[in-house]
Amino acid sequence: MSAETHAIGRTNIGFIFAIVAIATIGGFMFGYDSGVINGTQKGLESAFDLGALGIGINVGAILVGSALGAFLAGRMSDLIGRRGVMMLAGLLFLISALLAGAAGSSAMFIIARIIGGLGVGAASVISPVYISEVTPASIRGRLSSIQQVMIITGLTGAFVANFVLARYAGGSTATLWFDLPAWRWMFLLQAIPAAIYILALLIIPESPRYLVVKGKEERAHAVLSRLFGPEEATRKVGEIRDSLAADHHRPRLSDLIDKTTGRIRPIVWTGIGLAIFQQFVGINVVFYYGATLWEAVGFSEDYALQTNILSGVLSIGACIATMFLVDKIGRKPLLLFGSAGMAVTLAIVAYAFSTAVTGADGGVMLPGSNGIVALISANLYVIFFNLSWGPIMWVMLGEMFPNQIRGSGLAVAGLAQWLANALVSVSFPSLVISPGLAVAYFGYAFFAAVSFFFVRAMVRETKGRELEQMEG
Repeated sequence: MSAETHAIGRTNIGFIFAIVAIATIGGFMFGYDSGVINGTQKGLESAFDLGALGIGINVGAILVGSALGAFLAGRMSDLIGRRGVMMLAGLLFLISALLAGAAGSSAMFIIARIIGGLGVGAASVISPVYISEVTPASIRGRLSSIQQVMIITGLTGAFVANFVLARYAGGSTATLWFDLPAWRWMFLLQAIPAAIYILALLIIPESPRYLVVKGKEERAHAVLSRLFGPEEATRKVGEIRDSLAADHHRPRLSDLIDKTTGRIRPIVWTGIGLAIFQQFVGINVVFYYGATLWEAVGFSEDYALQTNILSGVLSIGACIATMFLVDKIGRKPLLLFGSAGMAVTLAIVAYAFSTAVTGADGGVMLPGSNGIVALISANLYVIFFNLSWGPIMWVMLGEMFPNQIRGSGLAVAGLAQWLANALVSVSFPSLVISPGLAVAYFGYAFFAAVSFFFVRAMVRETKGRELEQMEG
C-alpha cells in the first residue's frame, strides 16, 4: 500500500469537507461582491449622473482594491496566517456591503467598492492555498475546485438577488423597502453572508504548513492528526520541515528570484501567465456587464437579468463537472481543452456582433438569427471557461509554488490577475461604443488562442503531487 493510499484510508473526510465548505464561503463572497454590480448600473448612472467612463470607473473600483488585496494577502498570510487573512477579508466584505448600499456620492461608492475589493482579492488567493494545504494530494484538485463552484454560486446568487429585487420593485431604480431603491438593496444583502463567513471561520484550524513555518510544530501536528491521523501527521510534519530546511528563513518577495541565475523563477512567470490569460479571455465582461451587454443588443432589462442567471447556472454545472475530472485527467489537459473551446466560441460571438445594426430607437440590434447565435455561443464560452480556466487557474496557483515561496508567488500572481481583470473590465464600456463589441470579442478570442500555446510550453502537470514535491 502506498503512503498516499494509507493516508486516504485514515483521512477524516467529514472534517476536511467541513473545513473546505467554510473556507470556500470566501469564494461565494468573492463571486457575490464581483457579480452584484451586474444589474445595478442603471441605478448608479441615475443616482450619480454617470457617463460611460464614470460607469467604468465605478464598476472597476473593486478591481483596484482586489489587486492590492491579492498582493497584500499573499504576504500577510505568511505573517498572520491563512485563517487570519480570511477573517480580515470577511470583515472587509461586511463593511463594503453597508457602505456601498448607503453611498451618497460616486466617491463614497468607489471607496466602498475598493474596500470590498480588498476582501475579494484576499479571499481569491488565500482560500485556494488554505484548501490545498489541508487536503490529500489525490483529491486536492477536486476539493480546490469547489472554490470556483462557490465563486460562480456567489455570482449566480447576486444575479438571482438582482433579478428578484428588480422584479419585485418594478425595476432596479424603483423604490423598495425604507424608501431605498432596489439597486441599493442589491449591495446591502451582501452583509448577511459576510457575517456568516466571519462567524464560521472561528471554528476551523489554521493551516498546518503555516504553523510549521512559524515553528509551531505541536499545533501543526495536532491539526494534521485530526485531518489524517497521528502517524500520517508525524510524517507530514517531517516532510514540511524538510522542504523548508534547505533555505529556512522568513518568507520574502526576494525568494521569487533564483539565486543561481539572478532571474525571476520560471514557476513565477508561469503563475503570472495563468493569472493574466484567465482575464484576457474576457470572462468578466460577461460577469460584470452581462445585463448591459444583452440590453445593448435589444433584450429588455428583465430578460437580460434572466440571461445572467442562465449563464450562472451553466457555469456551476461546468465547475461541478471539473471537480470530477481534474484529479483523473489532470490540470494541463483541461486548460488546453478550455483554451481551444473558448477561442472558437469567442470568434463566433465576435462574428455575430460584427453584423449588428442600429434599430429604429437608436439601440443596437443583431439581425436575423444572429442574436440567438450570440447567446448560444456566449453561454458555450462560459461553459468552456468553467470547465477549465475558471477553476483550474485557482487550483494551480494554490498548489504549484514550493512551500517557501507560496505566499510571495501568490502575491505576485494575484496582483497580475486583478490588474488584468481591471484592464479588461474598465475598458469594456467604451468598447461597446467604439470600436465596437465585435473588435472586443475578436481580441478575447485571440488571447484564448495564445493561451493554448502558453499552456503547452510553460505549464507542468501537478496532479497527484504532494505540495512538498513542488519545484520552482
